[in-house]
Amino acid sequence: MTDRLTPADWIAHGLDTLARRGPNALKVGAMAAGLHVSRGSFYWHFRDIGDFRDRLLKAWLDEATEQVIARIDAAPAGPGRLKALLRSAFVTRPGLADSGRAFAAEAAIRAWAVEDPAVAAMVAAVDERRISYICGELAAAGLDSRTALGRATFLYWAFLGEARAMNARDGAVDAAAIDDIAALFVR
Repeated sequence: MTDRLTPADWIAHGLDTLARRGPNALKVGAMAAGLHVSRGSFYWHFRDIGDFRDRLLKAWLDEATEQVIARIDAAPAGPGRLKALLRSAFVTRPGLADSGRAFAAEAAIRAWAVEDPAVAAMVAAVDERRISYICGELAAAGLDSRTALGRATFLYWAFLGEARAMNARDGAVDAAAIDDIAALFVR
């Protein structure tokens, strides 16, 4: 790796480190060694480890939530968007650069949230944003707001549980099965 890393390089390495080794591994010296650069490279881009962790969490929010929402919003309105959203969550594994890292990072961040109130607040905000978006898509498909919220919450729980199960097995859910499930939620 070059001496001239960008903040994005550090964040990507931080997400990989977090996914593989947990939040206690987010140490400047160890990450610099893993990138084959000096600690000064880190401090060129970040005030301190707290600044880095905040930006790492914001990158997770952006990549694993906001970019996914933007891709779905780019599709024409209608029932196909719910299918696209569910396929995105359960079949194609978008978001962080590598789907394995995406799920491992998601699990690591949620485990970290148990111990760190600031991380817990970010996870709660992400959960609220995701559920709200799913709810909006269900309402756009014709469900009343109360029904949409209940179904959105259930779908989100399924996503969290399926993501956890992916750590224990290979393969994503079949696209046709996801399309069948999407149809169940808008009837």
